[in-house]
Amino acid sequence: MLKEIKIKIENLRSVEDRMTIEAEVEVLDGVDGINVNETNGNYYIKFDEDKISSDEIVKKIKDIGFDVASDNVSPNEVLTEEESAPAQSKEWSLGKFKEHIYKVEGMHCASCEILIEKKLLGVQNIKSVDASTSKGEVVIEYSGDRPNPERLSKIFKEENYLFDDLNNKKIASSQAPRNDGKKDKEANPTLVAFNIAIFVIIAFLLLQKIGIADFLSISSTSSVMTFLGFGLLAGLSSCAALVGGIILSMSKQWSSLYSQEQTTSQKLQPHIMFNAGRVISYAVLGGVLGIIGSKLQISPQFTGYLVIGISLLMISLGFQMLGVKAFRKFQIAAPKFATRYIANEKNFQGKQMPFIMGALTFFLPCGFTITAQSLALLSGNAFSGALIMGAFALGTVPSLLFIGLSSVKFSSKPHLAERFAKVAGFLVLFFALYNISNQATVLGFTGFDNIVALSQTQSQGTKVDEKDLPQIIDGKQVIKMTAYGSKDVPNSFKVRVGVPVRWEITADRTAGGCNGSIISNSLFSESIDLIPGQLSVKEFTPEKTGKFRFSCQMGMISGIIEVVNADTTVGSNNSGAQVVNAATQTGDDVVPSGSTGCGCGGGGGSTCGGK
Repeated sequence: MLKEIKIKIENLRSVEDRMTIEAEVEVLDGVDGINVNETNGNYYIKFDEDKISSDEIVKKIKDIGFDVASDNVSPNEVLTEEESAPAQSKEWSLGKFKEHIYKVEGMHCASCEILIEKKLLGVQNIKSVDASTSKGEVVIEYSGDRPNPERLSKIFKEENYLFDDLNNKKIASSQAPRNDGKKDKEANPTLVAFNIAIFVIIAFLLLQKIGIADFLSISSTSSVMTFLGFGLLAGLSSCAALVGGIILSMSKQWSSLYSQEQTTSQKLQPHIMFNAGRVISYAVLGGVLGIIGSKLQISPQFTGYLVIGISLLMISLGFQMLGVKAFRKFQIAAPKFATRYIANEKNFQGKQMPFIMGALTFFLPCGFTITAQSLALLSGNAFSGALIMGAFALGTVPSLLFIGLSSVKFSSKPHLAERFAKVAGFLVLFFALYNISNQATVLGFTGFDNIVALSQTQSQGTKVDEKDLPQIIDGKQVIKMTAYGSKDVPNSFKVRVGVPVRWEITADRTAGGCNGSIISNSLFSESIDLIPGQLSVKEFTPEKTGKFRFSCQMGMISGIIEVVNADTTVGSNNSGAQVVNAATQTGDDVVPSGSTGCGCGGGGGSTCGGK
């Protein structure tokens, strides 16, 4: 039978104390609902007396550190709803509700909606809540006295949400605590966040510049420890630009699923789940790749457009984290009924979504990931493929988990949480633009790096001297290049229009990762796959003058081939000519470069146009 008991708590100190009691009591088996009168501290708890007793409820409250008043209604006295239900419960049962709309300053994502709705539903007299980030409004249904905006702003003091009535012209800044003017003297949090982000970005670019990938060479027969190290490097370089950006984007939403009272280890659960899902899915799907072999192929163009699409989403999320109101409308969130379900702790025991999200990162393209996937394909069996991909994903865990730990630590401190959100927002924007620039190169457009390179080349003048052009041997222009793990030397060439070109590329032992293959869609149709320590050759005939880009599969390492009229000037920057592959094998150590599939045989460290 459903009963109700009234309990008075003496040592309530804050809204957080009240929420702690509600969270601990509501999950008890047999408890049907809980209401609180904030004025006098009375709790009205409905429960099924066949499943739990009032004594057990009182004991639970005492066990978590709160005192039950001795002069309270005896805990053994179970009151009926007719005798004890608070005034607002009777009004609710009669349907006597009023609606009010508040303006709210400070919301910027779907997790803000979840947090506000969750807290307001615990406020006396409020029956329902509907928060909208895009409108900057919160609609409540209530009975009795309407909560004033100043009171609600105090409830959300730590989260920095400011409430005001909709018909007011602006939110009163006086609602925010001033701390005797000290706050005004503090540095602008956005500027501080920007400086921190710039430092991280510079460190990232320096790591790319010094070539952290140069220290590792892999093949499909490499050891598990080699792939662990390869994954570790991936987590410190290009992999962080995509997967790390997603973790930063989602960290605030994940942290909102846990109360401030929970431990760091509990708050880390979604990040652990994310990485667990990532490792397991990589191992399972790596085994699938081992079975399928070379039959799975995705073009570089598809990969490029996929990364750009993800990056545009990251840009929207980054601006939302920075509090740009215009991007509030671009919300990607579950339906309201789903978010409300998530907000109820009793309905969210598994929290499986981070696991699923981590599993799906297998399909997010990254130069290092493509290399590992290609080697899993070349392995030719399920066990080796699973071992390769599982070890690789495990190697990325430390850096990705560090990102998660950082977000959890900051989210537990409200003042630092806002600053971290802004730092993360700037980093997400950088990684998104970085990815778009790289993919622009892959797709034949002009990336940021190539704008500089092209402008430098343009400034050198249009006259071409014959001595600057490659030597012609057997009717072919011969250009030579060495590919390293993080750079190509040289990375700029001039060739004659209409004259066949023989491009000889020696792959250094460090070649691999992103620089495991080279593409130039405007000059030839297929990739040049590289094997560390061997020579690859591509033959093509440039049909138009202009400046044409070549790059690795992910566009992170690039260069320029200028096609010129030998006796006149550099032609217009008109790219797009495609010529079928004309490579030939001239020796045992020369690899044909016109493969339409993945890899080049021999168990080399090659990549392909897809996964």
